[in-house]
Amino acid sequence: MDYRVAFGVIIPFIGTILGASSVFVMKKDTMNDGLQKALAGIAAGVMVAASIWSLIIPAINMSSNMGKLAFLPAAVGFFIGIVFLLVLDIIIPHMHVDGECEGPPGMSHRCTMLLLAVAIHNLPEGMAVGVIFAGWMAGNEAVSLMGAIVLAIGIALQNFPEGAIVSMPLRAEGMGRAKAFFYGAASGIVEPIGAIIMILAAHYIAAILPYMLGFAAGAMMYVVVEELIPQTATGEHSNLGALFFAAGFLIMMILDVALA
Repeated sequence: MDYRVAFGVIIPFIGTILGASSVFVMKKDTMNDGLQKALAGIAAGVMVAASIWSLIIPAINMSSNMGKLAFLPAAVGFFIGIVFLLVLDIIIPHMHVDGECEGPPGMSHRCTMLLLAVAIHNLPEGMAVGVIFAGWMAGNEAVSLMGAIVLAIGIALQNFPEGAIVSMPLRAEGMGRAKAFFYGAASGIVEPIGAIIMILAAHYIAAILPYMLGFAAGAMMYVVVEELIPQTATGEHSNLGALFFAAGFLIMMILDVALA
């Protein structure tokens, strides 16, 4: 595997690790509500912008030979991605990422379900990174190496709060800092695994790459609508969620357009 691809695959996981490491630097064992909404807003904004500029638009450009139906592969893939995450949500027991952990010191059932929820929702992000790197490796002109790296950086930015969402509640319920950090970081391991699977399958998915890009976008948007937006919009400080959503969206848009 090209060293640039290997590095790109690891970037999102680094974001999760940095987020989980917050247990070592934050004085309190829990994040206040305003900070949680701000981080969730940034994550949502980054994911929406990444879905549009890094996934859907390249998918439509790849299908330009279809004329006015160029949107079709991206649309079909998008819908399948939504359904895929919906099915995972239904068949795999977990709790939503805005839940709180309760229980004795150690790993409570609620925290186990929270870790599983974050891991499930990290999967499409890893697949998105893998698919776009696979497109670059296949020589597709609609995908650039810098564009793939920008997507990986954007996902790393929104992975920071996800790592903290797991590690901080574990610490709050009495788990040691090192162990809480380990579980928070481990929640992101599915991302490089998902990316590597997509890259290894690059030869086989080259013909359906527009569909796969749309699939990754749909799966990511499901996470935004099902988990992140409700987290920012409920309770107090919802205006912070909206403001930081805009900030995350603009950051990712600028990165993708200026650097890709």
